[in-house]
Amino acid sequence: MNIYIDENIPYAQEFFAGLGRLHFFAGRSVCAQQLADADVLLVRSITQVNKQLLSQNDSLKFVGTATIGTDHIDQDYLNERGIAFSSAPGCNKISVAEYILSSLLVLAEKQQFKLTNKTVAIVGAGNTGSAVFQRLDALGVRCKLYDPPLQLAGDTRDFCSFDEVLESDIISLHVPKTADGKYPTVHMFAEQELEKLSNKQILLNASRGEIIDNQALLKLAHQGLHPALVLDVWENEPDIEQQLLPFVEIATPHIAGYSLDGKVRGTEMLYQALCELLDIEPQHRLKDFVAQAAVNQVTISQVIDQSLLKSLMHMIFDVRRDDALFRQMIDQTDGFDTMRKTYQERRELSTLVVHSSVNQNTLLQSLGFSTFDLNDTKE
Repeated sequence: MNIYIDENIPYAQEFFAGLGRLHFFAGRSVCAQQLADADVLLVRSITQVNKQLLSQNDSLKFVGTATIGTDHIDQDYLNERGIAFSSAPGCNKISVAEYILSSLLVLAEKQQFKLTNKTVAIVGAGNTGSAVFQRLDALGVRCKLYDPPLQLAGDTRDFCSFDEVLESDIISLHVPKTADGKYPTVHMFAEQELEKLSNKQILLNASRGEIIDNQALLKLAHQGLHPALVLDVWENEPDIEQQLLPFVEIATPHIAGYSLDGKVRGTEMLYQALCELLDIEPQHRLKDFVAQAAVNQVTISQVIDQSLLKSLMHMIFDVRRDDALFRQMIDQTDGFDTMRKTYQERRELSTLVVHSSVNQNTLLQSLGFSTFDLNDTKE
């Protein structure tokens, strides 16, 4: 088989080498001619897989995206051709949730507030939104969920109205990009919605750039009307509206889900899906390839509070690093994509074992850390 793989899918060589001939390509610029003889195509979110891209191919059997989002895949066209498809739902939910938590801890320190005094509206209660909820709820933060499609589908969790979302202190967006249907998400936050937000609120977007009308956001920002902004995703990536930058507290190049663990989890999920299609037994697991984190153990002797959590989290991931790099590199030619392609290795909190003399393993585990009880006397 000819297996074509986005060059930014980590450990693809290790996972797929035994299944066929591997060909690596640049996801943003790949063209139909390059893929003419592909039997398998593995992409990330920057590649639009549609009739045009596959127009010169008549051998494709499987398309996989190592991402949770699928709006870049024309699934109807794949179905027409009988091409199997798989995504990686939930692969980077932990990474995104930790990005949100790091961002909120940074803003809480800068603005001098306690998260437990704030109300957080989580827009989109799927895999990623639920992961954000789990961590904030464990800290005692009051969270509201907004997800009409899930609510209508029978999800029994408590959901709020959109008016309640707009009234919340913090709004975190975790929805797919949808332009049709009863609840489209494209420009869910357009000028009409944005002008209802105050400068005392916080708005975070780590889903898709089109969820917020960036031009409306810029217009209101010039008028002095904008919440504190955390933007990982932007309209028209990679050619984003750079005039927004002075009004954004934390700006990053679509890397919220870019932990090494999350990306390799996505690779593993595609590998498993292809093995199932080929009816062969998988030979590899994520743990076979990913090394132990450089910082992997720490001991604490007090109950977790916001300050201690920030210290622990930023031993593993501090979003300010990515914000600083973004502002330095965005003016460079292909700066946005270069940052994504050369993104410094980042691990998840689960790679840090927290030894605690205080009985709080449940809290630590809910926040995503691995634990070991110092009071455990077992050999």
